[in-house]
Amino acid sequence: MITIGQLARYAGVTIKAVRHYHKVGLLPEPERDHSGYRRYRAQDAVDLVKIRTLAEAGVPLARVKELLDAGEEEFAASITEIDAALRRREEEIRQARQRVGRLRAGNALFVTPAAAAMLARLEEIGVSERGVRMEREVWVLLQAVAPDEAAVWLADKAQALEDPEFQRIYREYDEAFGWSPDDPRLPALAGRAAAWTAARPEMPMADPEITALAIQAAGASSPAWNRMASLSRHASEVDEGFLHRREVDEGALHRAPEGPESGALA
Repeated sequence: MITIGQLARYAGVTIKAVRHYHKVGLLPEPERDHSGYRRYRAQDAVDLVKIRTLAEAGVPLARVKELLDAGEEEFAASITEIDAALRRREEEIRQARQRVGRLRAGNALFVTPAAAAMLARLEEIGVSERGVRMEREVWVLLQAVAPDEAAVWLADKAQALEDPEFQRIYREYDEAFGWSPDDPRLPALAGRAAAWTAARPEMPMADPEITALAIQAAGASSPAWNRMASLSRHASEVDEGFLHRREVDEGALHRAPEGPESGALA
């Protein structure tokens, strides 16, 4: 006969684990001897080793007793089933680790690789952390609710970012976020953006409600940007297409019908 401490040591578990297995009904709790101590048999040690082995293999404790009582064929079938479940869990963990890895890069966690690459390009050309964050927040929502359209807008955005003039306009719009709405530089900047956008082809329109929600979520609005939106709307060279493009492009990244006056240029 052996003590609980000896039992735990032989089976390679803690005394706390032995008591837990008693509590959940996996290991019968022996009677106490005349001194008040529980005395275990060699079979208890064998059963405890089996319990520990199954638990370490990932078998839920709720199924351990079932397996211990199962016949050979039933045991084999159950193990196959459990192995398949573990494989699925392994794949889930692998994917989760990939997401955690992308989290270190910041921008890549909640958007597609293409959007992450575009956001990285914004950082490369000198867009502020605030501006990149706004872009990211808008794309998170757009790619979730309109993935097909977002893919088209994203490709157009990536192409636009190869144009040095667009890069300059984008950086200036980004800088203008905190300007006074009366800043004398705003009309010229709005005019340059309108002229650049007017030469671009029409893009698919976004749902105005989704666009408004995305821009609101990103905080892609400021008095200066709203002022530039107003200037662009009334400028003679600005057509409706530019207004759609600017509100998505600068405010958060894609073409959109007239919505919140963000003045953004994405």
